[in-house]
Amino acid sequence: MLTAAVCRVQLLRKPSPLAKRPRQTIFLPGPGGSLEVVRLGLRDAARRKSPLRLPNLGAPSAFFWTKGGLAPKLKSNWLWRNGEARVGGRLRVKRKATQKPLRRAAAAPSSQKESSDAVSAKKKVIVLSGGPNRIGQGIEFDYCCCHAVFALKEMGYEAILINSNPETVSTDYDTSDRLYFEPLTREDVLEIVLQENPEGVIVQLGGQTPLNLAVPLEKAGVRILGTSPDAIDRAEDRERFRQLLAKLGLKQAPNATALSVEEARKIAREVGYPVIVRPSYVLGGRGMEIVFDEAELNTYMQMAVEASPEHPVLVDKFLEDAIEIDVDCVADGQRVVIGGIMEHIEMAGVHSGDSACSLPPFSLTEEEIKEITRQTVALAKELGVKGLMNVQYAIRQGVIYVLEVNPRASRTVPYVSKATGVPLAKIATKVMCGMTLEEIGFTREVAIGHFAVKEAVFPFSRFPEVDATLGPEMKSTGEVMGIDATFGMAFAKSQAGASSPLPTSGTVLVSLKSEDKRPALFMVKKLEDLGFKIVATEGTASFLRRQGVNAAKVFKVAEGRPNVVDLLKNHEVQLVVNTPSGKRCRRDEVAIRTTATAFNVPLITTLQGLAAGVQGIEALIKEGLTVKSIQEYHGEVLTPRLPGGQPQRT
Repeated sequence: MLTAAVCRVQLLRKPSPLAKRPRQTIFLPGPGGSLEVVRLGLRDAARRKSPLRLPNLGAPSAFFWTKGGLAPKLKSNWLWRNGEARVGGRLRVKRKATQKPLRRAAAAPSSQKESSDAVSAKKKVIVLSGGPNRIGQGIEFDYCCCHAVFALKEMGYEAILINSNPETVSTDYDTSDRLYFEPLTREDVLEIVLQENPEGVIVQLGGQTPLNLAVPLEKAGVRILGTSPDAIDRAEDRERFRQLLAKLGLKQAPNATALSVEEARKIAREVGYPVIVRPSYVLGGRGMEIVFDEAELNTYMQMAVEASPEHPVLVDKFLEDAIEIDVDCVADGQRVVIGGIMEHIEMAGVHSGDSACSLPPFSLTEEEIKEITRQTVALAKELGVKGLMNVQYAIRQGVIYVLEVNPRASRTVPYVSKATGVPLAKIATKVMCGMTLEEIGFTREVAIGHFAVKEAVFPFSRFPEVDATLGPEMKSTGEVMGIDATFGMAFAKSQAGASSPLPTSGTVLVSLKSEDKRPALFMVKKLEDLGFKIVATEGTASFLRRQGVNAAKVFKVAEGRPNVVDLLKNHEVQLVVNTPSGKRCRRDEVAIRTTATAFNVPLITTLQGLAAGVQGIEALIKEGLTVKSIQEYHGEVLTPRLPGGQPQRT
C-alpha cells in the first residue's frame, strides 16, 4: 500500500506558479526517481519530470503545470511517502514527513461521487462573477453576470458561473446551469476549466476582480471570450494607455508615476497643483486624494510608499471645475454602438460612483456629444473591443480629456439598461460568443424622451461620526434611479429613492465657503422665492443680506445658544446646504454635516447638487409628483423590436 508524506516545501530558486508559499504538500514517485508535487485541497500538481499515473481513483483529481500549459490530470488512490529530499535544486522538504495514509476525499474532493451531477458534453461557457461585495464592486456586476447567463441559455450554451459570494442573484440555485462556489483565483479557475472544458471564459462582466485574471488565464491556455487580454492591458497599463491616446490624437490630463517622494514632488511641480494622487491597483478610488501643496503631497507619499513600496503612485493634474462624463458602449470588433452618455451632476473631484448623473446629458451641447461619440468609437476600434467598454471624460473650458478607459462592464450598465430598455450585458454576451451587432439588431444608439437620474446611496447614517462629504475616494454602497419627463422631477424622485426626499417648505440652513458664496447666490434667492425661510452662519448671512436675501443669522457651535446643531436636533431645519472649506474642515462644518445625517435632514455639499436640488424642489411644488411604469417610458420612445430582439432609435 502506498502512503502519503505530508510536509512543507521551501522554494530555493524560481518559484513554481502553483507553489507560491509554504503549505501542505505531498510528493509522488515518478519514473527514474523523479518527484511530483501535489498541493492538498487545490488538487493540482507542479510537474517535475514525467507524470505518474496510478489506478483505482475513478474521476481525475489533479493536473500538471508545464511550460506548455496544462497536462493531463493525475490519477491515484494512495500516495507515496517521502522523507527529506531535494529535487533538481528547486525544492526541498523542511521537516521529515510522518507516514500516514491520505484519505480519498482529500486527494479527490471534486470527484464525480461528490459532484451534484456528471460533467456534460454540451457546449459551455464559464462566466467569472465579482466575488465578495465591497465598495466599488457590488450588485451592479451581479446584474451583468445574470444577464450573461440568460443570454448564454438563449444561445443554447450550458452556462457555468464561478462565484464565492452567496449574497447574489447569480448564485441562486436556478440562475445558471452549473454553479461553482470557489474563490476567483487563477488556481481555482484553471481547475474548473480543466474539469468542464468550456468553449471559453467571460471575464469582463464581474468587475475588476475577474478582469485581473484575464492575462494569467490566457497564458495558461484558456480562451478568453470577447476583448483580448492584450487590449485590456493596453487600457490598464499606464504607459501603454498614454501611447494609445497619443496615437489617436486624444487629450489626457498631464500625469506620471512616482515611486518616491522626490519623484512625486518633481511631477507635481511640472504639472502644477492641485494634483490627484492615488495608489496603483486599487478599486473604488481607494486611497485617492486631491492635494493642493507640497506639504500635503509629502505626507501622502510617505504613507503610500511605506504601505506599498513596490507599487507606483499615480500623479495626475486635477482638472478643477470640469464636467465629468461617463459613456457605455458595445462593440463587435467592427461596429461600435453607444449605449448611453451620462453627465455627472457633481464636478470633477467626486468619484464617479458617488456622483449623481443624468441620462441624457442635461447641459452638454450637440457638438460636445458628437465629439465624445467620435472619440469613444475611435478608442473601441483601436482596442478591438468585443463586448462592453466604459470611457470616462472630463470637459474643462470646452476641451475634452480622456480620464479612463475600461474594456469591461462598468457599474453604470444596469442603470443605462433600465433607462433605455436595452439589455447591454445580454447584447455584449452574444457578441462575445460570436454574433455581430447587426445580427442581434442593435446598430444605433437608442434615443429616449425622458430623463433618468442615478443617485448614490451612502451609509453615513450608520456611522454618525463620519463626515458626510464627497471626494475622489468612493463611499457609496448602493444607487437608485429616478425617471421623469423633466430633469428636475427626475432628480427629485432619485432623492426620494435614496431616502433623502427634498422638502417643499420650511427652513433652509446655508453655510458656504468663501468662493462658493457668489455662485450660490441665485439658487439661494430661488429657494426664498419658493417660500423657504433662510438661516445662515455669520459670514454667509452677512453676504446674503447684502445681496437682498432675508437671511437670519444663527450661532455657530461655540458662539452661543441656540446654535446650528440645536436647530437640527429640534427639527427646525428641513434642508442643509454646507460646502466644505477644504481638506482640513473646521469643527463647525463637521458638526453641521454629522448632525444633519444623524437626524435625517437632507444634506447638500456641492454647488452642482444645490442647483439640481433647487430644480427638483421647484418641480415638486409646481408640477407635483406623478408615477408611471418603466415599461410605459420605454414604449413611448422605442420603435417595435426587430427580429434580433433589440430596439432602434425612433
